[in-house]
Amino acid sequence: MSYLLLILGFILLIKGADFFVDGSSGVAKLLKVPSIIIGLTVVAFGTSLPEASVSINAALNGQNSLAVSNVLGSNLFNLLIVLGASALMNPIKADETVLKREFPFSIIATVVLLILSIKFDFTTFITGEGKYSLGRISGIILLILFIIFLVIQIQDALKARNENNDAETSENMHPLKCAAWIIIGLAGIVWGGDLVVNSATDIALQFGWSETFIGLTIVAMGTSLPELVTSVVASKKGENDLALGNVVGSNIFNILLILGASAAISPIMVEINAIIDMLVLIIISILGLIFAKSNKTFNKKEGIIFLLIYAVYFIYIYLR
Repeated sequence: MSYLLLILGFILLIKGADFFVDGSSGVAKLLKVPSIIIGLTVVAFGTSLPEASVSINAALNGQNSLAVSNVLGSNLFNLLIVLGASALMNPIKADETVLKREFPFSIIATVVLLILSIKFDFTTFITGEGKYSLGRISGIILLILFIIFLVIQIQDALKARNENNDAETSENMHPLKCAAWIIIGLAGIVWGGDLVVNSATDIALQFGWSETFIGLTIVAMGTSLPELVTSVVASKKGENDLALGNVVGSNIFNILLILGASAAISPIMVEINAIIDMLVLIIISILGLIFAKSNKTFNKKEGIIFLLIYAVYFIYIYLR
């Protein structure tokens, strides 16, 4: 029964996110917001809702290892699989603003998460003797950084809207339909997230797997499917801004909003393996930024490299 509930949870998450993204994107288009900003905010928020539902539910239920590993696993999946697969479909042209601001900001957010987790105590981290956690104050700090990010994006959106105020719009979704899609999507995401947390934990207990492994693999992959579908489809259609913005925006949302809210709700104990995963995420993010900056394009060869890196990483977390 746990397997059926897990599958049902994933279906609800994916379809819920699909409805939410469609409805939210419809609202954004009515407001005349460019695709890169839609990707960094509306779509990123919509596709990050499964991670939010899973991690916050996990925090409320005291399953802290799952909350952290889900976010880290999702962010690595977003960079290596979502960005890699999107580049295979169509080389991704990187927006100059994203390369200079949002992409580096996502790296800074991960570095801040690492520093807050080890409480600035690098000595015990190096010796492997430390006990790590994210307390409520750390959660509030992450939420403050998220608010700063959101304010910047809103300012950009308002500026773009003023510049495009006279632009013609066509085939816009009706406002009532947008609202209905958003409500249905949210309901599916919340219910699906609850089912995924409970069933994934049951499966982990049956096989003797740790919550960390389940969070980094099954749950992370399941909750990242909306990002994968959205970005691959966007890349295939040539909406490169939307594809890259979705990945970078989702990673920022996952760390600052989701882990920030989870830690603010209930202090999170962080395992040493999660600290290692944070370091891996930082390295992969820097590599992704270097790839994206090369000729301002993330090409197919670099996409293949990212897919291969994920295969090696998956084997590593399975064996450790």
